[in-house]
Amino acid sequence: MDSKEKIEADFRDFVTARSAALHRAAYLLTGNWATAEDLVQTALTKTYLAWKRIGDIGSVEAYARRVLYTTNVSWWRRMWRNEHPTEILPEHLGNDHTDEHVERDLMWRFVRKLPPKQRAVLVLRFYEDMSESETARVLGIAAGTVKSQCSRALSNLRTYLAEAGIEMAALDTPGRRRTAT
Repeated sequence: MDSKEKIEADFRDFVTARSAALHRAAYLLTGNWATAEDLVQTALTKTYLAWKRIGDIGSVEAYARRVLYTTNVSWWRRMWRNEHPTEILPEHLGNDHTDEHVERDLMWRFVRKLPPKQRAVLVLRFYEDMSESETARVLGIAAGTVKSQCSRALSNLRTYLAEAGIEMAALDTPGRRRTAT
């Protein structure tokens, strides 16, 4: 097998093994499946183009995740420039969900209100269950920055939740996911 065939086979194996996790992370960042799919496709394309430079197969996922998060921030910044404030906000009609679904939906709406870097830190720390050092490596920032961004994000979420009359004690424990009973 020549080098190009090996790269293509390795890339196919990587996509098969990790694309579902990348799609979930992208959805949590964007809040929209179509945008998440575009984000993953862009991240995978950039990862494929850089495959020879990445070298170690163990570094591929970290590289792909970093591209995913930095591309999302880039898209968010571009979108923000095109946004124009209006005096009256449209009413959002809620769907008829159970309390748990409504609470989860509200939580992710609040997460979406966070700045992109804080949101990325929360997704990696709480959803992806990464350590501070792993999160720092994926985002290309210092571990101290991860700690401060996480602290600010949790503080902002507590404020949003308190304003909505919801108390969430689970916000203080990274890596502990709530399970359905």
